Amino acid sequence: MLQQEKSTGLRAVVSATRLCQSVQASLVQEGVEGSGTQVKQDKSPVTLADFGAQALVSYVLNQDFPEFLMVGEENADELREDDTLRQRMMNEISRVEPMLLESVALTLIDRGSYEGGASGRHWVLDPIDGTKGFLRGDQYAIALGLIEDGEVIMGILGCPNLPRPDGGKGSIFVAAKGQGVQMYDTDGNSLGPAQVHAVESLTNANFCESVEKGHSSHSHSSQIAAKLGITQEPYRIDSQCKYAAVARGDATIYLRLPTKKGYQEKIWDHAAGVAVIEEAGGVVTDVYGKKLDFSKGRTLSDNTGVIVSNGQFHDQILVAVREVLGI
Repeated sequence: MLQQEKSTGLRAVVSATRLCQSVQASLVQEGVEGSGTQVKQDKSPVTLADFGAQALVSYVLNQDFPEFLMVGEENADELREDDTLRQRMMNEISRVEPMLLESVALTLIDRGSYEGGASGRHWVLDPIDGTKGFLRGDQYAIALGLIEDGEVIMGILGCPNLPRPDGGKGSIFVAAKGQGVQMYDTDGNSLGPAQVHAVESLTNANFCESVEKGHSSHSHSSQIAAKLGITQEPYRIDSQCKYAAVARGDATIYLRLPTKKGYQEKIWDHAAGVAVIEEAGGVVTDVYGKKLDFSKGRTLSDNTGVIVSNGQFHDQILVAVREVLGI
């Protein structure tokens, strides 16, 4: 079950990873000499990678599932108006898929305009999750999920810069409902399974949280940690790589707490990660303990915040979260 979907999805993420690695490598080269970092304020490189990755993922999906529907973060309107950006994108795409024509690429990017919903099957894509991490030459993710009748049934999470225990860099996590999580390198070679790690007690747990304070409240996280008796420094990392970190045991808890009243999380920011965590043995809910509801369209309009854990102390974490948030 889902064998073709897993194989095609993995190929799609491998293809997009190659483009993103090429664009990010050019960023490092353009940074301050000898610093290895990117200091430019120009965001066009990540825009370039966003569009190129969405085109390549759609191209691969279209080969095996020509009728596919997709909720994607991007559409091609900006590319049609910007000749320079469009040409730069095609130059990057041609290094990975030289047969992909410009007109086809634009049409494929627009396949991400589907509105989602509670019935049928559709893919969900965030081509570059972690914009600032990407620009810093640090962590970002390519996140591809598959939803059927409002439920995530598969997730593929590409983390091209995530350090590996074997000393290598970059992992792709593939999770399908009832089948666990398999890890691959960025060329698609198997690295074995991923599972959450148990801890002896909450005091041995550690948080994983966003580098950017605008994504989740660091002050709230520290108050929650204090209530739970957690003293370890948080593991701060960009993008849905935080889901991967919990899934393979680098962290125990990931909190994405509301920072703006009424903000609705986008489904592409969580679909792949939820599949990976749940198949690795962990738990994902909102701050009220409800499962994330992917049946409402392009946002998680029925949920507030996201709480991810290895599953051991999820109820205690929820109590502490609600006490700190005053809800």
